[in-house]
Amino acid sequence: MTLKYFLLVNKQGQTRLSQYYQYVPLGVRTIMEADIVRQCLARAETQCSFMKYEDYKVVYRRYASLFFIVGCDLDENELALLEFIHQVVETMDRYFESVCELDIMFNLDKAHMILDEIVMNGEIVETNQVNILNPIYLIDSTIEGDR
Repeated sequence: MTLKYFLLVNKQGQTRLSQYYQYVPLGVRTIMEADIVRQCLARAETQCSFMKYEDYKVVYRRYASLFFIVGCDLDENELALLEFIHQVVETMDRYFESVCELDIMFNLDKAHMILDEIVMNGEIVETNQVNILNPIYLIDSTIEGDR
């Protein structure tokens, strides 16, 4: 399963976290994000959570006020990607104790670390929450020990 990008966007369309696994020029990235977010926000709750955008399949899921959006190859399994999104949300929930937009904004480095533990070079490499969060807890304990 090869991911192309992972976006975390609020209901107003503001990107809170973005991670790209292949090079996309900044100008193209900005336009692409705006188009994808606009299309996701415009879709009704009754519509399915995946769509085609140019050369990508876009799979998204809304949790509270945040949209988790994943771009991937056209031949990827949509349900597996929805499970992946759910895994990311559960892991962030466990770390932040009920994750919300403010947690992401004020702890962007930790959110990126969690995502980096799960996905490497566009491939999902870890799904066990304990294995994902242990390095982050270790960093936290080291920082607390320095104080």
